[in-house]
Amino acid sequence: MSPDVIAVLIPIIAIIGGCVFAALRVALDYRNRRELFQLHHAERLAAIEKGVELPPLPPEFLQGYRRVVRGPAYYLRSGLFWLLLGGALFVALYEAVGPDQAWWGLLPAAIGAANLLFYFIAGRKLAEDEAARPRIGAPPGGASEPSPRLGAKP
Repeated sequence: MSPDVIAVLIPIIAIIGGCVFAALRVALDYRNRRELFQLHHAERLAAIEKGVELPPLPPEFLQGYRRVVRGPAYYLRSGLFWLLLGGALFVALYEAVGPDQAWWGLLPAAIGAANLLFYFIAGRKLAEDEAARPRIGAPPGGASEPSPRLGAKP
């Protein structure tokens, strides 16, 4: 193969691979979610047959499946990472190509500074909200007993 053909095939293969990966992830997530709903449905049917009181639907069923709640530690870690990466990139570019191009290293440092600023401004409020929010599956009244799992026998 000539280098020109290889140069054309690389982006095509990368795009096709990315699309296949995304489709596979969606399909596997759908299958896992469907199985979770089937297990929960079977558990509810068994409880109805035995005459046991039905447990309420978990809030995860009504919310987004992959909803990520980021705490203050995420913003601190992310801010420090980007700030230090930007500083290292600035120094490396300053030594390698000079001060004219070294300013590009300040872009990741600015992202890190923004994350740290958010951590210091809103991080305390996020921590307070997280501490005040009831945990999913926790019994009312703050009892410390663990919540039952799907399919677990009492």
